[in-house]
Amino acid sequence: MLSTRITNAHIITMDPDRPAARELGIWRGRIVGLDEDVAGLPARRALDLDGATLLPGFIDAHVHLAWTGLKAAAPSVAPSRRVDDVLRVVADAVAAAPVGGWVDFGGYDQRTLDRPLTASDLDAVSAGRRVSLGHLSGHACLVNSAVLNGLPAQVARPDGFLAEGAMGAALATRPPHSLTELASAVEHAARACRSEGITGCAEAGVGARLFGHSPIEGAAYQLAHESGRLPVRVRLMVAADALRPVGAAAEDTTSRAIDLGLRTGFGDGALSLGALKIFTDGGMMARTAALTSPYLGTEGSGQLMHEPEVLESTIVEGHLAGWQLAVHAIGDRALDVALDALEKAQKLSPRPEARHRVEHAGLVRPDQLPRLAALGVTVVIQPNFLRHYGDDYATIMGEDRAGWLYRGRGFLDHGVRVAGSSDRPVADGAPLRAIRFMVERASESGRLIGADEAVTVEEALRAYTIEAARACRWESDAGTLTPGKRADLVVLGDDPRRVEVSRIGEIEVVRTFVEGEDTY
Repeated sequence: MLSTRITNAHIITMDPDRPAARELGIWRGRIVGLDEDVAGLPARRALDLDGATLLPGFIDAHVHLAWTGLKAAAPSVAPSRRVDDVLRVVADAVAAAPVGGWVDFGGYDQRTLDRPLTASDLDAVSAGRRVSLGHLSGHACLVNSAVLNGLPAQVARPDGFLAEGAMGAALATRPPHSLTELASAVEHAARACRSEGITGCAEAGVGARLFGHSPIEGAAYQLAHESGRLPVRVRLMVAADALRPVGAAAEDTTSRAIDLGLRTGFGDGALSLGALKIFTDGGMMARTAALTSPYLGTEGSGQLMHEPEVLESTIVEGHLAGWQLAVHAIGDRALDVALDALEKAQKLSPRPEARHRVEHAGLVRPDQLPRLAALGVTVVIQPNFLRHYGDDYATIMGEDRAGWLYRGRGFLDHGVRVAGSSDRPVADGAPLRAIRFMVERASESGRLIGADEAVTVEEALRAYTIEAARACRWESDAGTLTPGKRADLVVLGDDPRRVEVSRIGEIEVVRTFVEGEDTY
């Protein structure tokens, strides 16, 4: 007997061998058959979708669940427009915190303020508390003097604006969040994901200096899972910061590892270890993404996280230790470093099925496309970055480079695999709105950015199903509605391929199934 038989559905399987169906059967959380395979079989539950569209559940290949949940609970200074308004929010919020305590704020954006905001401004309203305004990008923060005073002189900028490593040094002085608090934050963010049709995601870096919230942060995901508060499947990327030197046998080619040598693939089902996350540069909003030519109108060209030799060593050692790698590279200079290191790693120890990934690939020159293809890496992009921030990005890149931003068609035409993601909470996490941008290439203001990089709706859907599943090493269980795979499904109010492109982002997510269950 089937657990559930779904009937009268417009099923898009994403499986080229059987692209469409009307019925689908589920047993013990798995798809057991389509149409004639299940027609007439008894089922505990029959679900008539009345012609609604059924797709594989969306997969977001790069998110920050704990950060998203914590940010939602923190006071926000967004939109950052007037310094006086920002300071008023800070003054109101610190009043409820204990003297000497730490108060986090979200939504800070130095680019849009009416005048520069400094540590001394924050001092005037901090009332003896330590204050940090988190930048929208996650790659910078503004802190008051109470925080600066606890930092080494070489990173404590007098104005309080700290980016990348300096920000990491400041956040390291913050008291860690409790596992209970983090598990609740993870649950909050995961609920939002599921409401948008997402059934699985990759948490992009537990243990990172920049995004870590506790030295035992990974345990918060285990707590959420064990207590029934993890409504989506999660792959945990481990930040390279969390590795430590180990003296393993020489033939094991492992010189750095997390405890017991656990790596990509450990665990199963709802919670498992994914890729090793390696940062090579910063972000465009903070102007720290590493470029080969300066940001337009400035002398700055961003920064690498470490010297190229150090980054190469980390990438090569991670490859030799058997990890799948997720290399954060936003600027084209950072991508050069990543490609050089990945090429060296594969030459030293060929692993054709390593499934290495480049996270973001925000600015990719034409000459870098064939190199990406030759390495067989997957680029994990965030289309909603350009939807929300594209006007700024295109302006600071200039006309000559704007068309290289967060490519689509250029990748596909060169044979580079493209997986979709959000980098939530940096940008909107809804896959349908991201799919719309991949086809339209228009920012919220209507500005076309790299119009030649537009893809088809079918190709955009692949990025959030088949390709995202493969990037997370889930392709045997997810990504298509194929018998034997998990019954991770999303029901939509319309077919994204049949509506006007401008309406794709407005399609209703009717319900989301994880292993055949649509209640949570």
